[in-house]
Amino acid sequence: MKKLYCFDFDGTITYKDTMFMYLKFYDSTKFRIQFLRHIPLFILLKLKLAETEKVKKSFIGSILKGQTQEKIEMKSRQFFEQHYPKIVRENAMDFIKNIDRDNTQSLLVTASLDIWVKPFAEELKMQLVATRAEFKNGIFTGNFIGRNCNGKEKLIRIKAEIHDSKYDKIIAFGDTSGDQQMLKWANEGHYQFFH
Repeated sequence: MKKLYCFDFDGTITYKDTMFMYLKFYDSTKFRIQFLRHIPLFILLKLKLAETEKVKKSFIGSILKGQTQEKIEMKSRQFFEQHYPKIVRENAMDFIKNIDRDNTQSLLVTASLDIWVKPFAEELKMQLVATRAEFKNGIFTGNFIGRNCNGKEKLIRIKAEIHDSKYDKIIAFGDTSGDQQMLKWANEGHYQFFH
């Protein structure tokens, strides 16, 4: 029996959203300043008067834009080493460890940026489907390659990743409205399963 597992990352298999954690870890002073600057945008976002993708790009860019890929990757590795496995839910970890790897494909599907989620995906032996950071000449531009990997985009990206592979069963795990399309599409969609 061929299975496909699709796991959302932030909040589903972790206790916390990693974006704020990582950016604060990267540069806490810059994080505090930019967080205060972005409060009006965060409020508009809560009121659904701003686009998630734009606010996210602005906030991430305000801290990481112009940084070298080398430094970002080094910081991502340190972030991973400091927070893994603490931020991963124990029951999610047990579940993932017990996946029969024969005839199974596992995807870590996240709106978070590939740069800081990559070490987690590697450790959990999953293929990463994430929002992609754009680098030019080894420098982060502050932009994404393609769209923010959330909502409908998650499904588009999963389908692109698996091409025309056929599965007997597709099992998905999520914890927010941004996972709904993925959960509905799967044969088994589990909402807040590890909570």
